[in-house]
Amino acid sequence: VYVEKPCSHNPAEGAMLVAAQKKYNRLVQMGNQQRSSPHTIEIIGKIRSGLIGRPYFGRSWYSNTRKSIGVGKVVPVPQELDWDLWQGPAPRRPYKDNVHPYNWHWFWNWGTGETLNNGTHEVDVCRWALGVDYPNRVSASGGRYHFKDDWEFYDTLTAGFEYDDRMITWEGLSCSGKLTYGRDRGALIIGTKGSVLIDRNGYEVFGTDDKPIDKFVVGKNTTSADLMSIDSMTDDHFRNLIAGIRDGEKLHSPINEGNISVTTLQLANIAWKVQRSLRFNTQDGTIIEDPEATRWWSREYEKGWELKI
Repeated sequence: VYVEKPCSHNPAEGAMLVAAQKKYNRLVQMGNQQRSSPHTIEIIGKIRSGLIGRPYFGRSWYSNTRKSIGVGKVVPVPQELDWDLWQGPAPRRPYKDNVHPYNWHWFWNWGTGETLNNGTHEVDVCRWALGVDYPNRVSASGGRYHFKDDWEFYDTLTAGFEYDDRMITWEGLSCSGKLTYGRDRGALIIGTKGSVLIDRNGYEVFGTDDKPIDKFVVGKNTTSADLMSIDSMTDDHFRNLIAGIRDGEKLHSPINEGNISVTTLQLANIAWKVQRSLRFNTQDGTIIEDPEATRWWSREYEKGWELKI
């Protein structure tokens, strides 16, 4: 089974996916396809082997120039769309002309915002490089600043994930298009002896004096900006899953591992929603001593569509 991220609307659903995988003993791979990128696997291995000393900070980001979605109008459902099936377990809403096929990401009833749309990928690389699981504390701040429309999430967000002796940050700029280190997305891993800049097309290694030490460029397009995700990384990720099914090859992102990244980013959404920093159980990511925030751990379901294993 191949599960596209964010793979769940809330942490409770992610936990259910993991439980279902165990119950039915199926191979389930999450769609964070950079886990199957050869150059990323190589450089993460070098980082974990001491290339830049002890890695302790991961900075990740994503930027885009998304346009305003305007104010939607209730219109007849397109003939080719099964609106009831499309909404799945979400409480039913009337069909509006600015939701389908992509803008649902920006509505709380169906989507998870840019944090889980693209932030999952970059934070996952940081978590992989630093060798961390669930954070001790998460904070997030931002808002819908660029346009005033139906968009319910933020278009600008900064999130911080604190571990015992390490930290990850994520910056999402959905509408500004401002590049970081000349890249629209990526991760910078900082260690005691240097740093590594990683994106989907290569990596650069620097000393503590910021002088370049090594550089690798793939030399071909490893990813695409379209909505189909037809690229070499995705091909490699599916290839790994197929090899797992046929030959017992170890999956690069089994659902129990991928779900940690997804849940971590969902915790950032919850922190943004309640407008405060949150503390967590590092064994399972559950929220500590905050009933209001815990209410967002699961979701309201349309009657008859409640998820269960």
